[in-house]
Amino acid sequence: MPAEDFVATILLVEDHKPLAETVILYLENAGYTLDYSADGLSALHLATTNQYDAIVLDILLPGINGFEICHKLRAEALISTPILMLTARDQLEDKLRGFQNGADDYLVKPFDLPELDVRLQALIRRQRGELEQQTLQVGDLILNPRSMTATRQGRDLPLKPTGFRILKILMRESPAMVKREALERELWGDMIPDSDALRSHIYQLRKAIDKPFAQPMIQTYPGVGVKLVTPAT
Repeated sequence: MPAEDFVATILLVEDHKPLAETVILYLENAGYTLDYSADGLSALHLATTNQYDAIVLDILLPGINGFEICHKLRAEALISTPILMLTARDQLEDKLRGFQNGADDYLVKPFDLPELDVRLQALIRRQRGELEQQTLQVGDLILNPRSMTATRQGRDLPLKPTGFRILKILMRESPAMVKREALERELWGDMIPDSDALRSHIYQLRKAIDKPFAQPMIQTYPGVGVKLVTPAT
């Protein structure tokens, strides 16, 4: 089961309704947020218009099969979201075809739900850069995921747990802007607190990272997103 601070949104694409209902119930109880599609066309629409942490994709689907969906997402939509193929096909050529079309993992039916859970965790953590647990650095700001500490110009920063998680996301994506919706989803899934929660956490983070120093690093775009930049020298 995911750790308490592990929040992720999954797109499940599966036309076998009883199986889909079982998977949805299990993963939601494990803390995930899920969207569901039973056919290829709606799956493509959902995958290209929403942001997901992973996609669980069956091969035999009405309309467009899983191989085609995977190929379109990778080659045409340029989406890098981890894809786990979920199928009754256990032939080597089918597995190879899935990987050739851009799948990241493969699980053959019937499968154990805890195995699906841990495979999803591994894919998502790898995508987020969490498996390596490497030190992150942006300019004179350094974050150590193992010790849960951060420093700027050698000074320890007083960060609360949520502030630390926000900083880790911003450093991971820097210098790109992280959209407000993506930040909230990674932090809280679909259990987002009141509308001022993120703004309050960003305010506290700015007090720790920017206020004691001459040059600010956090740039906010009201209603849009946040990014972390290297101070000008």
